[in-house]
Formats: sequence, structure tokens, C-alpha cells
Amino acid sequence: MQSEKQIIINEILERINASPFVLISDYSGMTVPQFEAVRDKLAENNAEFHVNKNTFVKRAAQDAKLPEELGDLLTGQTAIVTGAEDVCAAAKVLKDFNKSTGKGAMKGGALDGALLDAAQVDALASLPPREVLLSQLLGVLQAPASKLVRTLNEPGSALARVLAAKGAEG
Repeated sequence: MQSEKQIIINEILERINASPFVLISDYSGMTVPQFEAVRDKLAENNAEFHVNKNTFVKRAAQDAKLPEELGDLLTGQTAIVTGAEDVCAAAKVLKDFNKSTGKGAMKGGALDGALLDAAQVDALASLPPREVLLSQLLGVLQAPASKLVRTLNEPGSALARVLAAKGAEG
């Protein structure tokens, strides 16, 4: 039978493995209503905010093959944020909360196995939402095709304009 500690570590490991990102935040000074508000905002973005013993999170992070330096961020009162989808949306929630209350400062995290410092997490929070980025990407991908169609269509259009002009003269 597994010890209670190992069960908790396994639960943390499952959350970390199911998420492409792990963000680490300092939750010291937060009131219960503030904590719940952050949790609710993160839940809207398919992310979760959990508090566990730092040693348990370190062990789970090691088992998940995350960078060892992530353990250095696990000091003091820390909470981890994991999610299924958009790291930018989760980081933005934490950034906005910190901006409005001065609490919940970002310490860093990991994204797809790479270590992130607080500045990099802040940069992710500044990106537009995922849907906007996808639409921008689609526009970039469509631009060459649109230009090609206009280029191929131009000789025929020019001929039609010349014929129309000749027909109007005569």
C-alpha cells in the first residue's frame, strides 16, 4: 500500500503530466476570497491553482522530468498552476491579479519541459489570446495564396479592361 505522501505526489505528478505548462506563484498574503477569485478566473481558462508542500511538488517535478532549476523556485508559500490549454491566458490571470492586489507574484515555471523565469511568464501574459494568435497565423498563411491568385488573375483582368476600353471607343 502506498504511503499518503506518495499518493499526494502521484496526484501532483498526474496534474503536471496532463499539462503542457506549470506556473509557480507566490500566494503569501492572499485572503481566502482572493484565493477563490484567482481559482475561479483560472477555471474559466481551463487552469487550476493548487497549494501543496514544496517538497512534494519538487519530487513530482523531478519525476515529470522538468528542469531541476524549477525546484529552486519552490520556496516560501508557493502555488502551482496547471492547465489543459492556454498558458498565456493562465499567466494573464495571475499578472492581472498581481497588478490589482500586489499579491500572487509570479516566480516562474516550465513550458513544454523548458524552464521559464518570471520575465518570460510576464511576456507570455502580454500575448493576445490564443484565438487571436490563431487568426493572425491564418492571415499570414493565406497572404501568399491570395497574392498568387491576384497575380494569376491580373493578365485576364487587364485584357478584359483593354477590350472594354476598345469597345467603348468604337
